[in-house]
Amino acid sequence: MRELTVGKTRGLQQISNPQGIFTMLAVDQRGSLQKQLGTGDVAASFDEMVTFKRQVTAALAPYASAVLLDPIFAAAQTIVGSDLPGRAGLLVSIEATGYEGDAKARRTGLVPGWSVEKIRRMGAQAVKLLLYYNPDAPTAAEQERLCRQVAAECQKHDILFLMECVTYPVRDGEDKGDLVIESAKRLAPLGVDVYKAEFPGEGAGSPDRLLDNCNRLTNAVNGPWVLLSAGVDWELFRAQADIAMRGGACGFLAGRAMWKEAIKLKGAARETFLRTTSAARFQELVTIAEQAMPWTKRLQADLARVKVTEGWHERY
Repeated sequence: MRELTVGKTRGLQQISNPQGIFTMLAVDQRGSLQKQLGTGDVAASFDEMVTFKRQVTAALAPYASAVLLDPIFAAAQTIVGSDLPGRAGLLVSIEATGYEGDAKARRTGLVPGWSVEKIRRMGAQAVKLLLYYNPDAPTAAEQERLCRQVAAECQKHDILFLMECVTYPVRDGEDKGDLVIESAKRLAPLGVDVYKAEFPGEGAGSPDRLLDNCNRLTNAVNGPWVLLSAGVDWELFRAQADIAMRGGACGFLAGRAMWKEAIKLKGAARETFLRTTSAARFQELVTIAEQAMPWTKRLQADLARVKVTEGWHERY
């Protein structure tokens, strides 16, 4: 049974819109973005990464219910630089960029010198952990232990735990939809408050089958889940988002599908793209998400169990 606390309830309120739907922006990419933002074989510098992330946040955060940022290049910088509006919720990554180990036995590491306690202390509403996962991978049990570990720390500090699952095949012929759904069955019950999922299917696919997959994913998570964009092109992600919202998602937490073309633009051209094309995409996605399931409805029974009785502050 999920334990919905006062702190976690407040966090859910702060990262969702007034209708209880998550319309969240992701700008926490690191290793891959640093390569793409660079020139030739030379990766982007620290300052170039900070500048880009501040530009994306400033352009799109005004339309978002919350923004996901990384602790290296963006979380503190966008706060101090006033790029992140005070009304927007803040989620901060805890995992190190990339993965360790073999491509078919991936391990997630944590950012050195960073912690759940620090994320809570800086004023964030949620901790985000990305797990590379396949239920049949040799590292599956190890990844599950890490998920439980971070969940326990989030429970200790009464902060939301958002877990992002990125699946990968360990043998030929694995169905993407089935892999996403089975992974959710394994990971969502491990103390996860909001589950960030890949779209449960390949490409466009059959709309009826993809909608059925989203409904299956909703049942597997048994709590609020949000859709990630995985860097697909905007047109495809818009179609996927429409299906996911009708299939039980409580919103989205997406990034590159809306802003990736800006990576290779410079100066005023980049700023213009972000504030026009990217902003229009984000606003359209917010409209699509109006048909999503509010987290308040998804967690109605859990909310009913949150009791604040006399003397609660002494027991808290």
